[in-house]
Amino acid sequence: MKKLQNLDIRQKENILIITINRPEKRNALDLATLKEIKQVMQDVYANPTVRGIIITGAGDKAFIAGADISEFMEMNEVNSRKFAENGQEIFALLENSPKPVIAAVNGFALGGGCELAMACHLRIAIETAKFGQPEVNLGIIPGYGGTQRMTQLVGKSKAMEWMMTGDMILAQEAHQYGLVNHLVATQEELLPKAEELLTKILSKAPVAIEMVIECVNAVFNKDENGYQTEANAFSICCKTEDFKEGTRAFLEKRPANFQGR
Repeated sequence: MKKLQNLDIRQKENILIITINRPEKRNALDLATLKEIKQVMQDVYANPTVRGIIITGAGDKAFIAGADISEFMEMNEVNSRKFAENGQEIFALLENSPKPVIAAVNGFALGGGCELAMACHLRIAIETAKFGQPEVNLGIIPGYGGTQRMTQLVGKSKAMEWMMTGDMILAQEAHQYGLVNHLVATQEELLPKAEELLTKILSKAPVAIEMVIECVNAVFNKDENGYQTEANAFSICCKTEDFKEGTRAFLEKRPANFQGR
């Protein structure tokens, strides 16, 4: 892997922890950081020693406080479309990852930061975290998939309100509406909670977890028959050794020893 300037990565057993490390910019997403996220996720797809990913932000102020606004000044109708499509492509690597991705939100998750968190499969946040899509204050809208994913997660009415007002969303309200899966009281509890949840998921059959991700994502793909995707995925699971091991373990009243095949 090439040397990274804006990300810190460390692997803890089979979990990769990615930290957006631009605290002086409140971990804002510039194009260079997005490029590094793409590089790391492409490596994750191909790395069999990584089975799950946690993404968080450096410091105690922000997860990701948005995009780097300084890069907006040169945008026009043509290059802005490419700008949005580039971000959508990178965030799709998170959403479609066959390995579970958890966002550990340690502070402000605004604009592109909220969009990145929503592209992850699950979100855990500290109680003082704040979310939001305040792009209308700049005369634009979310461009990295935020209009689509927020609507999927919280429903049309609330997504409309939050994106049209640009209001800040407190962690408790985000949790109430399903934008956040779990809240923790302190920064010190955040990564341990994310690791606990991810470890529980990784104790299950890897192919089955991958198929759950694929089938749930199919719900929101208008070009895909989700029921057929589910039937196909069910068939794939049933031909694995893990299926045989899981059923044997259940009947023998013992923990299953899944091998990912």
